[in-house]
Amino acid sequence: MPNPVPGQLPSADPVSRLRVLIADDNPTDRMILGRLVTQLGHEVISAENGLDAVDCFINQRPDLVLLDALMPVMDGFEAARQIKQASGEDLVPIIFLTSLTETGALVQCLEAGGDDFLTKPYNPVILQAKILAFNRMQDMHQTLQQQRDLISQQHQRLLQEQQLAKIIFDRVAHAGSLGAENLRYLQSAYAMFNGDILLAAYKPSGGMHILLGDFTGHGLSAAIGAMPLAEVFYSMTARGFNLRDILVELNSKLSRILPVGIFCCAVLIEVNPDKGLVEIWNGGLPEVLVLGSAGETLHRISSTHLPLAVAHPERFDPTPVVLPLVAGERLLCWTDGVIESRNQQGEQFGEQRVLRVVESYVGQPGAVFDGLLQALEAFHGSPEDDISLLEVVMQPLSVPPAMLLQPDARQLDAQDWHLAYTFRAASIREHNPLPFLLKVLMEVPGLREHGGSLFTILSELYSNALEHGLLQLDSSLKADYLGFSRYYQQRNERLNALRDGWISVSLDHQPGNAGGLLSIEVEDSGSGFARMPDAFGFTGADWHADDRGARGSGDGYFGRGLALVRALADELELNAAGNRVRVVFAWQLGHNVNKKA
Repeated sequence: MPNPVPGQLPSADPVSRLRVLIADDNPTDRMILGRLVTQLGHEVISAENGLDAVDCFINQRPDLVLLDALMPVMDGFEAARQIKQASGEDLVPIIFLTSLTETGALVQCLEAGGDDFLTKPYNPVILQAKILAFNRMQDMHQTLQQQRDLISQQHQRLLQEQQLAKIIFDRVAHAGSLGAENLRYLQSAYAMFNGDILLAAYKPSGGMHILLGDFTGHGLSAAIGAMPLAEVFYSMTARGFNLRDILVELNSKLSRILPVGIFCCAVLIEVNPDKGLVEIWNGGLPEVLVLGSAGETLHRISSTHLPLAVAHPERFDPTPVVLPLVAGERLLCWTDGVIESRNQQGEQFGEQRVLRVVESYVGQPGAVFDGLLQALEAFHGSPEDDISLLEVVMQPLSVPPAMLLQPDARQLDAQDWHLAYTFRAASIREHNPLPFLLKVLMEVPGLREHGGSLFTILSELYSNALEHGLLQLDSSLKADYLGFSRYYQQRNERLNALRDGWISVSLDHQPGNAGGLLSIEVEDSGSGFARMPDAFGFTGADWHADDRGARGSGDGYFGRGLALVRALADELELNAAGNRVRVVFAWQLGHNVNKKA
């Protein structure tokens, strides 16, 4: 700033015109200071004491206050305190006018809310410099307030958008069968969006698929993969794909769309109550506990696979652990958030504490889930991650009735056809034809209500042809739970090595009176059961019409497939070689009769 000309006030910088409150009980001092401020281009408001100063501030909202420390009625210290309180979030600088020089008095001015001092007699240059400095501070303060308000508005809009997105996300993620009576679960989100995802859906055959997943991180970025995950899971389950097919597609799709560093640790479960089997695939989540009917720990299924969207599709392993599970036995699984919860001392809840809680409820299997929740609450956990806990009980499933179409007579008459498909080795090795075949059958509107039974029949006949006809697997391996892993290991090895052979499927539908007759014939190029024990443990020569149902009624874990087909179908015929099976399924509109009863 250039030096002022002697006898003149320095020219004011180009700043906005300020409203300045001058409070001084001395009229002369008030007049002199008022003229100086006016010559600097600012508006002056005068007050004779502290009380008047507070009233003037409240009514006229000045930008700057010049306040005498010692005044009658109300001194400057109290007036400063009340002015600061009335100013709220606005920055209104207070400059004390004082002749005080003692340190204690100056400190008292600052403690009362003063921002600076102006000593008598007043120096115009210093006065202008202080006004300019505080004006810059006010401008900065106003800019910060505006930016804060803008950020707040944008934050509110973001919250509204996230809330809307969460509604859509929850509707998609919870569109399945989480209300099934055999499921109990808890999900609590560390952020608005849950990086954990829990999905459940009935299979066409009446079983169930369940997925518990934990995406990397928290919130929206963690939940971004949940939408395609749910879409693939629900659509493929509804179309009859098995757990392996769903896993392959999930990994492939997430690998394509997720950015590097985002992946999904997951447990996928396939429950088959009719066959007393459960399939479990664990990729990156804590151990899945398999509990007996008394709550004792039977198995601990640890993670043996990479999470979804980590392994390249060609190296991805979709092989699950297959175990027998009888009614009353259950699965217990959770995400990392459960074991990583911390108490007030910073100690993690930990996996060993989970296991101890489970062991304490042996003999009370129905209380395990609630007991674990109570233990987490008593631990005073402070969640550092999304928390999910799931219990799956093996029991017969009550599948909600599907929405039925009521075809008219002309539609039924049009459903008179015969189709035949032959699947050769390359196709068998790479693809599962069952969803395609089921889709063909569901084109007959009246068959839709029988979709579960038909899918069970198709899947059992096709599995028999594949596993025993082409792959020459021995079902007696599944006589106990230890043999299951060996059986499915051999299945995968032989299927990957399959280069020759075929499976032929013939479908013939003839409409009847308010219904129809469906014939399904499955034949394979294998040597047949006449040369090797079939799923029942005896050869094709042992087959007789009178005892086919009784042969599969053993207590072992094998030999249930064709017995189940026999219970669902009206007729079942097996050729002498044992490599061709024909099933007849009669149906009527509105009569979804469970033939197993």
